[in-house]
Amino acid sequence: MPTETLQAIISATTFIGAIVLIMLEQLHITVIALLGALILVFTHVMTLNEAVGYISRSHATLALFFGVMVLVRSFEPTKIFDYLATQIVTIAKGQGKLLLLGIVAITTPICAVLPNATTVMLLAPLIPPIAQDIGIDFIPLLILMVFVANSAGLLTLVGDPATFIVGDAINITFVEYLQKLSLGGALAVLTVTLMLPWLFPKIWRTKFEHLEDLPHPKINHPRVLALGGILVLFVLIFFVIGESFPIPISPAAVALFGATFALLLAHQSKIDTVQNILKDVDWSTLIFFMCIFVLIGGLEKTGVINSLSGILATILGKNIALGSLVLLVVVGLLSSVVPNIPLVVAMVPLLKQYLVNVGFVGQNVLDPSYAGQFPSEVLPLFYAMMYGATLGGNGTLVGASSNIVAAGIAEQHGGKMTFRTFLKYGIPVMLMQLLTAAIYVTVFFLL
Repeated sequence: MPTETLQAIISATTFIGAIVLIMLEQLHITVIALLGALILVFTHVMTLNEAVGYISRSHATLALFFGVMVLVRSFEPTKIFDYLATQIVTIAKGQGKLLLLGIVAITTPICAVLPNATTVMLLAPLIPPIAQDIGIDFIPLLILMVFVANSAGLLTLVGDPATFIVGDAINITFVEYLQKLSLGGALAVLTVTLMLPWLFPKIWRTKFEHLEDLPHPKINHPRVLALGGILVLFVLIFFVIGESFPIPISPAAVALFGATFALLLAHQSKIDTVQNILKDVDWSTLIFFMCIFVLIGGLEKTGVINSLSGILATILGKNIALGSLVLLVVVGLLSSVVPNIPLVVAMVPLLKQYLVNVGFVGQNVLDPSYAGQFPSEVLPLFYAMMYGATLGGNGTLVGASSNIVAAGIAEQHGGKMTFRTFLKYGIPVMLMQLLTAAIYVTVFFLL
Protein backbone atom coordinates (compact mmCIF):
# COMPACT_ATOMS: atom_id res chain seq x y z
CA MET A 1 0.00 0.00 0.00
CA PRO A 2 1.42 3.45 -0.92
CA THR A 3 2.56 5.54 2.06
CA GLU A 4 0.18 8.41 1.10
CA THR A 5 -2.86 6.08 1.16
CA LEU A 6 -1.80 4.60 4.50
CA GLN A 7 -1.37 8.08 6.00
CA ALA A 8 -4.79 9.15 4.70
CA ILE A 9 -6.37 6.04 6.28
CA ILE A 10 -4.59 6.72 9.61
CA SER A 11 -5.66 10.39 9.74
CA ALA A 12 -9.29 9.63 8.77
CA THR A 13 -9.52 6.70 11.22
CA THR A 14 -7.96 8.76 14.04
CA PHE A 15 -10.36 11.64 13.43
CA ILE A 16 -13.47 9.40 13.29
CA GLY A 17 -12.21 7.43 16.33
CA ALA A 18 -11.79 10.66 18.32
CA ILE A 19 -15.36 11.78 17.51
CA VAL A 20 -16.77 8.35 18.46
CA LEU A 21 -14.86 8.34 21.78
CA ILE A 22 -16.14 11.84 22.56
CA MET A 23 -19.69 10.58 21.90
CA LEU A 24 -19.19 7.57 24.20
CA GLU A 25 -18.08 9.89 27.05
CA GLN A 26 -15.74 7.37 28.65
CA LEU A 27 -12.73 9.73 28.56
CA HIS A 28 -12.32 13.49 28.95
CA ILE A 29 -12.59 15.23 25.56
CA THR A 30 -9.20 16.94 25.97
CA VAL A 31 -7.44 13.60 26.60
CA ILE A 32 -9.12 12.10 23.50
CA ALA A 33 -8.09 15.01 21.25
CA LEU A 34 -4.53 14.97 22.65
CA LEU A 35 -4.21 11.21 22.06
CA GLY A 36 -5.49 11.68 18.48
CA ALA A 37 -2.97 14.43 17.74
CA LEU A 38 -0.11 12.36 19.21
CA ILE A 39 -1.09 9.30 17.12
CA LEU A 40 -0.62 11.42 13.97
CA VAL A 41 2.85 12.50 15.16
CA PHE A 42 3.99 9.03 16.28
CA THR A 43 2.78 7.35 13.05
CA HIS A 44 4.68 9.99 11.00
CA VAL A 45 1.55 11.38 9.35
CA MET A 46 3.09 14.71 10.33
CA THR A 47 6.14 15.92 12.26
CA LEU A 48 5.82 17.75 15.57
CA ASN A 49 6.88 20.94 13.74
CA GLU A 50 4.03 20.51 11.25
CA ALA A 51 1.57 19.86 14.10
CA VAL A 52 2.66 23.10 15.78
CA GLY A 53 2.31 24.78 12.36
CA TYR A 54 -1.36 23.73 12.13
CA ILE A 55 -1.94 25.07 15.66
CA SER A 56 -0.24 28.36 14.80
CA ARG A 57 -2.52 28.81 11.76
CA SER A 58 -5.34 29.23 14.26
CA HIS A 59 -3.32 31.35 16.70
CA ALA A 60 -5.89 34.19 16.46
CA THR A 61 -8.73 31.97 17.76
CA LEU A 62 -6.60 30.63 20.64
CA ALA A 63 -5.28 34.09 21.59
CA LEU A 64 -8.82 35.53 21.56
CA PHE A 65 -10.11 32.76 23.85
CA PHE A 66 -7.16 33.02 26.25
CA GLY A 67 -7.44 36.83 26.47
CA VAL A 68 -11.17 36.82 27.23
CA MET A 69 -10.79 33.98 29.78
CA VAL A 70 -8.19 36.01 31.70
CA LEU A 71 -10.26 39.21 31.42
CA VAL A 72 -13.41 37.57 32.84
CA ARG A 73 -11.53 35.71 35.62
CA SER A 74 -9.64 38.84 36.73
CA PHE A 75 -12.84 40.54 37.92
CA GLU A 76 -14.37 37.52 39.67
CA PRO A 77 -13.32 38.71 43.19
CA THR A 78 -15.56 41.81 42.74
CA LYS A 79 -18.63 39.47 42.85
CA ILE A 80 -20.07 41.30 39.82
CA PHE A 81 -21.38 38.06 38.25
CA ASP A 82 -23.28 37.03 41.41
CA TYR A 83 -24.72 40.55 41.72
CA LEU A 84 -25.91 40.67 38.08
CA ALA A 85 -27.37 37.15 38.36
CA THR A 86 -29.58 38.21 41.28
CA GLN A 87 -30.67 41.34 39.39
CA ILE A 88 -31.65 39.27 36.32
CA VAL A 89 -33.76 36.89 38.45
CA THR A 90 -35.45 39.88 40.12
CA ILE A 91 -36.21 41.53 36.74
CA ALA A 92 -37.61 38.21 35.45
CA LYS A 93 -39.84 38.18 38.60
CA GLY A 94 -38.68 34.61 39.25
CA GLN A 95 -40.58 33.32 36.20
CA GLY A 96 -38.80 30.62 34.17
CA LYS A 97 -40.29 31.78 30.86
CA LEU A 98 -39.07 35.38 31.37
CA LEU A 99 -35.65 34.06 32.36
CA LEU A 100 -35.38 31.99 29.14
CA LEU A 101 -36.56 34.94 27.01
CA GLY A 102 -34.13 37.19 28.92
CA ILE A 103 -31.18 34.95 28.01
CA VAL A 104 -32.23 35.24 24.33
CA ALA A 105 -32.62 39.04 24.63
CA ILE A 106 -29.24 39.59 26.34
CA THR A 107 -27.19 37.20 24.19
CA THR A 108 -28.54 38.20 20.74
CA PRO A 109 -27.39 41.86 20.49
CA ILE A 110 -23.97 41.14 22.04
CA CYS A 111 -23.37 38.31 19.56
CA ALA A 112 -24.11 40.66 16.69
CA VAL A 113 -20.89 42.57 17.46
CA LEU A 114 -18.72 40.00 19.26
CA PRO A 115 -17.67 36.48 18.18
CA ASN A 116 -20.13 33.98 19.70
CA ALA A 117 -17.57 32.05 21.80
CA THR A 118 -16.36 35.37 23.26
CA THR A 119 -19.95 36.27 24.19
CA VAL A 120 -20.43 32.89 25.90
CA MET A 121 -17.22 33.47 27.90
CA LEU A 122 -18.46 36.89 29.02
CA LEU A 123 -22.06 35.91 29.87
CA ALA A 124 -21.91 32.22 30.89
CA PRO A 125 -20.48 32.94 34.40
CA LEU A 126 -23.86 34.60 35.17
CA ILE A 127 -25.83 31.41 34.55
CA PRO A 128 -24.83 29.06 37.44
CA PRO A 129 -25.65 31.63 40.19
CA ILE A 130 -29.00 32.47 38.49
CA ALA A 131 -29.95 28.79 38.37
CA GLN A 132 -28.87 28.31 41.98
CA ASP A 133 -31.02 31.27 43.07
CA ILE A 134 -34.23 29.75 41.67
CA GLY A 135 -33.30 26.12 42.31
CA ILE A 136 -32.95 24.72 38.76
CA ASP A 137 -30.18 22.92 36.85
CA PHE A 138 -27.92 25.44 35.07
CA ILE A 139 -26.86 23.11 32.21
CA PRO A 140 -30.04 23.65 30.07
CA LEU A 141 -29.69 27.43 30.52
CA LEU A 142 -26.06 27.27 29.32
CA ILE A 143 -27.11 25.15 26.34
CA LEU A 144 -29.78 27.74 25.44
CA MET A 145 -27.18 30.52 25.60
CA VAL A 146 -24.98 28.52 23.21
CA PHE A 147 -27.87 28.00 20.73
CA VAL A 148 -28.67 31.72 20.75
CA ALA A 149 -24.99 32.72 20.51
CA ASN A 150 -24.39 30.43 17.50
CA SER A 151 -27.61 31.57 15.77
CA ALA A 152 -27.10 35.29 16.47
CA GLY A 153 -23.57 34.94 15.11
CA LEU A 154 -25.22 35.08 11.67
CA LEU A 155 -26.62 38.59 12.29
CA THR A 156 -23.39 40.31 11.22
CA LEU A 157 -20.16 39.46 9.43
CA VAL A 158 -18.15 39.46 12.69
CA GLY A 159 -20.60 37.50 14.88
CA ASP A 160 -19.17 34.06 14.13
CA PRO A 161 -15.61 33.16 13.06
CA ALA A 162 -17.02 30.72 10.46
CA THR A 163 -19.19 33.48 8.95
CA PHE A 164 -16.20 35.83 8.83
CA ILE A 165 -13.97 33.22 7.12
CA VAL A 166 -16.55 32.58 4.36
CA GLY A 167 -17.37 36.30 4.00
CA ASP A 168 -13.68 37.13 3.71
CA ALA A 169 -13.25 34.45 1.01
CA ILE A 170 -15.93 36.04 -1.21
CA ASN A 171 -14.89 39.63 -0.33
CA ILE A 172 -18.28 40.66 1.07
CA THR A 173 -18.37 43.94 3.06
CA PHE A 174 -19.96 44.44 6.50
CA VAL A 175 -22.82 46.50 4.98
CA GLU A 176 -23.44 44.06 2.09
CA TYR A 177 -23.71 41.29 4.65
CA LEU A 178 -26.32 43.24 6.64
CA GLN A 179 -28.38 43.85 3.48
CA LYS A 180 -28.24 40.30 2.09
CA LEU A 181 -27.73 37.81 4.92
CA SER A 182 -28.64 39.23 8.34
CA LEU A 183 -32.31 38.29 7.97
CA GLY A 184 -31.29 34.62 7.93
CA GLY A 185 -29.62 35.10 11.34
CA ALA A 186 -32.74 36.79 12.72
CA LEU A 187 -34.88 33.84 11.52
CA ALA A 188 -32.46 31.39 13.20
CA VAL A 189 -32.84 33.21 16.55
CA LEU A 190 -36.62 33.35 16.09
CA THR A 191 -36.68 29.57 15.47
CA VAL A 192 -34.95 28.88 18.83
CA THR A 193 -37.24 31.37 20.62
CA LEU A 194 -40.40 29.72 19.29
CA MET A 195 -39.10 26.29 20.39
CA LEU A 196 -38.44 27.34 24.04
CA PRO A 197 -41.70 25.96 25.58
CA TRP A 198 -41.03 22.54 23.96
CA LEU A 199 -37.28 22.44 24.58
CA PHE A 200 -37.36 23.50 28.24
CA PRO A 201 -40.94 22.81 29.46
CA LYS A 202 -39.95 22.41 33.13
CA ILE A 203 -38.01 25.70 33.28
CA TRP A 204 -40.68 27.49 31.17
CA ARG A 205 -43.29 26.64 33.85
CA THR A 206 -41.02 27.32 36.88
CA LYS A 207 -42.03 30.18 39.14
CA PHE A 208 -39.86 31.16 42.08
CA GLU A 209 -42.26 32.59 44.65
CA HIS A 210 -40.00 33.89 47.41
CA LEU A 211 -37.97 36.61 45.70
CA GLU A 212 -37.32 38.19 49.11
CA ASP A 213 -35.37 35.03 50.08
CA LEU A 214 -32.84 35.51 47.28
CA PRO A 215 -29.26 36.13 48.42
CA HIS A 216 -28.23 39.77 47.94
CA PRO A 217 -24.53 39.67 47.08
CA LYS A 218 -22.68 42.94 47.55
CA ILE A 219 -20.13 44.19 45.03
CA ASN A 220 -16.56 44.10 46.37
CA HIS A 221 -13.81 46.53 45.30
CA PRO A 222 -16.14 49.00 43.47
CA ARG A 223 -13.26 51.25 42.36
CA VAL A 224 -11.41 48.34 40.72
CA LEU A 225 -14.69 47.26 39.08
CA ALA A 226 -15.25 50.76 37.69
CA LEU A 227 -11.76 50.75 36.11
CA GLY A 228 -12.43 47.19 34.89
CA GLY A 229 -15.70 48.35 33.30
CA ILE A 230 -13.86 51.07 31.37
CA LEU A 231 -11.26 48.49 30.26
CA VAL A 232 -13.96 46.04 29.06
CA LEU A 233 -15.74 48.88 27.21
CA PHE A 234 -12.51 49.77 25.37
CA VAL A 235 -11.96 46.10 24.50
CA LEU A 236 -15.51 45.78 23.10
CA ILE A 237 -15.15 48.98 21.04
CA PHE A 238 -11.79 47.88 19.62
CA PHE A 239 -13.21 44.42 18.79
CA VAL A 240 -15.64 46.20 16.46
CA ILE A 241 -13.47 49.00 15.01
CA GLY A 242 -9.89 47.73 15.51
CA GLU A 243 -9.54 46.09 12.10
CA SER A 244 -10.64 49.23 10.24
CA PHE A 245 -7.59 51.25 11.41
CA PRO A 246 -4.80 52.09 8.90
CA ILE A 247 -2.70 49.60 10.88
CA PRO A 248 -5.37 46.98 11.75
CA ILE A 249 -5.59 45.62 15.31
CA SER A 250 -7.04 42.10 15.31
CA PRO A 251 -9.61 41.01 17.94
CA ALA A 252 -7.01 38.54 19.25
CA ALA A 253 -4.49 41.34 19.90
CA VAL A 254 -7.22 43.43 21.57
CA ALA A 255 -8.17 40.49 23.84
CA LEU A 256 -4.52 39.97 24.88
CA PHE A 257 -4.15 43.71 25.54
CA GLY A 258 -7.30 43.64 27.73
CA ALA A 259 -6.08 40.53 29.57
CA THR A 260 -2.68 42.10 30.31
CA PHE A 261 -4.24 45.26 31.75
CA ALA A 262 -6.76 43.21 33.75
CA LEU A 263 -3.86 41.23 35.29
CA LEU A 264 -2.03 44.49 36.03
CA LEU A 265 -5.15 45.96 37.68
CA ALA A 266 -5.81 42.82 39.78
CA HIS A 267 -2.16 42.64 40.88
CA GLN A 268 -1.76 46.34 41.73
CA SER A 269 -5.09 46.53 43.60
CA LYS A 270 -4.28 43.22 45.37
CA ILE A 271 -7.79 41.80 44.74
CA ASP A 272 -6.13 38.62 43.46
CA THR A 273 -2.73 37.23 42.45
CA VAL A 274 -1.59 36.71 38.87
CA GLN A 275 -0.83 33.04 39.72
CA ASN A 276 -4.40 32.45 40.93
CA ILE A 277 -5.95 34.04 37.84
CA LEU A 278 -3.76 32.11 35.38
CA LYS A 279 -4.30 28.87 37.33
CA ASP A 280 -8.07 29.23 36.79
CA VAL A 281 -7.84 29.74 33.00
CA ASP A 282 -9.68 26.92 31.23
CA TRP A 283 -6.52 25.28 29.86
CA SER A 284 -8.30 22.02 28.97
CA THR A 285 -10.56 23.84 26.45
CA LEU A 286 -7.56 25.62 24.87
CA ILE A 287 -5.61 22.34 24.56
CA PHE A 288 -8.69 20.62 23.09
CA PHE A 289 -8.85 23.26 20.33
CA MET A 290 -5.13 22.96 19.59
CA CYS A 291 -5.45 19.18 19.16
CA ILE A 292 -8.58 19.45 16.98
CA PHE A 293 -6.67 21.84 14.66
CA VAL A 294 -3.93 19.18 14.40
CA LEU A 295 -6.49 16.42 13.59
CA ILE A 296 -8.07 18.59 10.85
CA GLY A 297 -4.54 19.40 9.61
CA GLY A 298 -3.94 15.64 9.25
CA LEU A 299 -7.04 15.31 7.03
CA GLU A 300 -5.85 18.27 4.95
CA LYS A 301 -2.22 17.13 4.62
CA THR A 302 -3.07 13.57 3.56
CA GLY A 303 -5.54 14.72 0.87
CA VAL A 304 -8.72 13.41 2.56
CA ILE A 305 -10.33 16.87 2.23
CA ASN A 306 -9.21 17.18 -1.40
CA SER A 307 -10.76 13.81 -2.25
CA LEU A 308 -14.04 15.04 -0.79
CA SER A 309 -13.96 18.01 -3.21
CA GLY A 310 -13.81 15.57 -6.15
CA ILE A 311 -16.85 13.73 -4.75
CA LEU A 312 -18.60 17.10 -4.38
CA ALA A 313 -18.03 17.96 -8.06
CA THR A 314 -19.36 14.55 -9.13
CA ILE A 315 -22.54 14.85 -7.04
CA LEU A 316 -23.35 18.50 -7.74
CA GLY A 317 -22.36 18.85 -11.40
CA LYS A 318 -23.30 22.39 -12.53
CA ASN A 319 -26.64 22.70 -10.74
CA ILE A 320 -26.14 25.67 -8.36
CA ALA A 321 -29.66 25.50 -6.83
CA LEU A 322 -29.38 21.79 -5.99
CA GLY A 323 -25.74 22.30 -4.99
CA SER A 324 -26.62 25.08 -2.54
CA LEU A 325 -29.28 23.02 -0.75
CA VAL A 326 -27.14 19.85 -0.71
CA LEU A 327 -24.21 21.89 0.63
CA LEU A 328 -26.37 23.49 3.35
CA VAL A 329 -27.52 20.07 4.61
CA VAL A 330 -24.16 18.25 4.20
CA VAL A 331 -22.10 21.06 5.79
CA GLY A 332 -24.77 21.38 8.51
CA LEU A 333 -24.53 17.68 9.38
CA LEU A 334 -20.71 17.69 9.14
CA SER A 335 -20.53 20.80 11.32
CA SER A 336 -22.39 18.98 14.06
CA VAL A 337 -19.45 16.59 14.50
CA VAL A 338 -16.53 18.72 13.27
CA PRO A 339 -15.95 22.11 14.98
CA ASN A 340 -17.16 24.68 12.47
CA ILE A 341 -14.06 26.91 12.36
CA PRO A 342 -11.65 24.22 11.06
CA LEU A 343 -14.45 22.78 8.88
CA VAL A 344 -14.98 26.11 7.10
CA VAL A 345 -11.22 26.69 6.79
CA ALA A 346 -11.06 23.33 4.97
CA MET A 347 -14.29 23.79 2.94
CA VAL A 348 -13.57 27.25 1.44
CA PRO A 349 -10.64 26.11 -0.77
CA LEU A 350 -12.57 22.90 -1.54
CA LEU A 351 -15.57 24.90 -2.82
CA LYS A 352 -13.38 27.30 -4.82
CA GLN A 353 -11.61 24.32 -6.43
CA TYR A 354 -15.01 22.81 -7.32
CA LEU A 355 -16.07 26.09 -9.03
CA VAL A 356 -12.82 26.12 -11.03
CA ASN A 357 -13.21 22.40 -11.95
CA VAL A 358 -16.72 22.89 -13.38
CA GLY A 359 -15.75 26.11 -15.17
CA PHE A 360 -17.76 28.76 -13.26
CA VAL A 361 -14.69 30.82 -12.31
CA GLY A 362 -11.05 31.16 -13.38
CA GLN A 363 -7.95 29.80 -11.62
CA ASN A 364 -7.19 33.27 -10.18
CA VAL A 365 -9.83 32.84 -7.41
CA LEU A 366 -7.66 30.12 -5.83
CA ASP A 367 -5.07 32.76 -4.87
CA PRO A 368 -5.69 33.64 -1.17
CA SER A 369 -5.02 37.32 -1.99
CA TYR A 370 -7.76 37.41 -4.70
CA ALA A 371 -9.79 40.59 -4.05
CA GLY A 372 -12.26 40.49 -6.97
CA GLN A 373 -15.96 39.67 -7.01
CA PHE A 374 -17.42 36.21 -7.63
CA PRO A 375 -20.18 35.81 -10.24
CA SER A 376 -23.52 36.40 -8.46
CA GLU A 377 -24.92 33.02 -9.61
CA VAL A 378 -22.31 31.07 -7.54
CA LEU A 379 -22.69 33.12 -4.33
CA PRO A 380 -25.65 31.03 -2.99
CA LEU A 381 -23.19 28.12 -2.59
CA PHE A 382 -21.10 30.21 -0.17
CA TYR A 383 -24.18 31.56 1.62
CA ALA A 384 -25.49 28.01 2.08
CA MET A 385 -22.13 26.88 3.46
CA MET A 386 -22.15 29.83 5.89
CA TYR A 387 -25.60 28.95 7.25
CA GLY A 388 -24.92 25.21 7.30
CA ALA A 389 -21.61 25.54 9.19
CA THR A 390 -22.97 27.94 11.81
CA LEU A 391 -26.37 26.33 12.46
CA GLY A 392 -25.02 22.77 12.23
CA GLY A 393 -22.78 23.72 15.18
CA ASN A 394 -25.91 23.60 17.37
CA GLY A 395 -26.28 19.84 16.77
CA THR A 396 -23.72 18.34 19.13
CA LEU A 397 -21.31 19.30 21.90
CA VAL A 398 -18.29 19.38 19.54
CA GLY A 399 -20.03 21.31 16.73
CA ALA A 400 -18.91 24.84 17.62
CA SER A 401 -16.25 26.56 19.69
CA SER A 402 -18.87 28.20 21.93
CA ASN A 403 -20.27 24.74 22.83
CA ILE A 404 -16.85 23.57 24.05
CA VAL A 405 -16.30 26.85 25.93
CA ALA A 406 -19.69 26.44 27.68
CA ALA A 407 -18.82 22.84 28.63
CA GLY A 408 -15.55 24.09 30.14
CA ILE A 409 -17.39 26.78 32.15
CA ALA A 410 -19.95 24.19 33.35
CA GLU A 411 -17.08 22.02 34.61
CA GLN A 412 -15.51 24.95 36.46
CA HIS A 413 -18.85 25.47 38.26
CA GLY A 414 -19.17 21.82 39.27
CA GLY A 415 -21.57 20.73 36.50
CA LYS A 416 -21.13 18.39 33.54
CA MET A 417 -22.43 19.15 30.06
CA THR A 418 -22.46 15.67 28.55
CA PHE A 419 -22.54 14.83 24.84
CA ARG A 420 -25.89 13.05 25.34
CA THR A 421 -27.55 15.93 27.21
CA PHE A 422 -26.48 18.41 24.53
CA LEU A 423 -27.65 16.05 21.78
CA LYS A 424 -31.15 15.84 23.29
CA TYR A 425 -31.63 19.59 22.83
CA GLY A 426 -29.26 20.11 19.89
CA ILE A 427 -30.67 17.77 17.24
CA PRO A 428 -34.24 19.22 17.14
CA VAL A 429 -32.87 22.80 17.14
CA MET A 430 -30.35 22.06 14.38
CA LEU A 431 -32.91 20.29 12.15
CA MET A 432 -35.50 23.08 12.51
CA GLN A 433 -32.88 25.78 11.88
CA LEU A 434 -31.45 24.01 8.81
CA LEU A 435 -35.00 23.69 7.42
CA THR A 436 -35.63 27.41 8.04
CA ALA A 437 -32.28 28.30 6.43
CA ALA A 438 -33.02 26.09 3.40
CA ILE A 439 -36.38 27.87 2.87
CA TYR A 440 -34.69 31.28 3.32
CA VAL A 441 -31.85 30.53 0.85
CA THR A 442 -34.33 29.12 -1.70
CA VAL A 443 -36.74 32.08 -1.51
CA PHE A 444 -34.14 34.88 -1.46
CA PHE A 445 -31.30 33.54 -3.60
CA LEU A 446 -32.44 30.64 -5.77
CA LEU A 447 -35.94 31.53 -7.08
